[in-house]
Amino acid sequence: MPSKPLLPIAMDAVYAAPGYLFRRMQQIAVSIFMEECKAFDLTPVQYAALVAIHTHPGIDATRLSAVIAFDRSTLGSVIERLQAKAYIERKPAPEDKRIKLLYLTKSGAAILREIIPAVERAQGRMLEPLKPADRKALMGLLAQLVDLNNEASRVPLRAEDALEHLGKGG
Repeated sequence: MPSKPLLPIAMDAVYAAPGYLFRRMQQIAVSIFMEECKAFDLTPVQYAALVAIHTHPGIDATRLSAVIAFDRSTLGSVIERLQAKAYIERKPAPEDKRIKLLYLTKSGAAILREIIPAVERAQGRMLEPLKPADRKALMGLLAQLVDLNNEASRVPLRAEDALEHLGKGG
């Protein structure tokens, strides 16, 4: 059976695709974050994990994964790196010693306080090229897209479910 000829296709079709643009913006966002936060030697995911552990002391890795919408199997190495940097500690859960609960150390709390201005600069730089009204519109649309497509993710955000189980809101 003869194969069908390939339809005409150009790179412009790739460059205009939403998936391509989201991937490129993710690359740009990580690059800007790393540049602004280089003195702290933290990745965006490590930062998110520190914020979540600070906000919910005693969270376990499974719930942390749900709160930051990050793959549980990969999160283990993030936790190990944060522990190696002495930013977090793992303590056995009183009711089940196999479950390790996560807490910020004094060093972790200090680095979190110190990095916040750099993270805020990075977030600002990501949107800086846009006019203020366009920034607001983009953020509204992105939040809407992420929310409406949450279930399509390999790791859907499950913060409310995880936090409800912890008995902690917010």
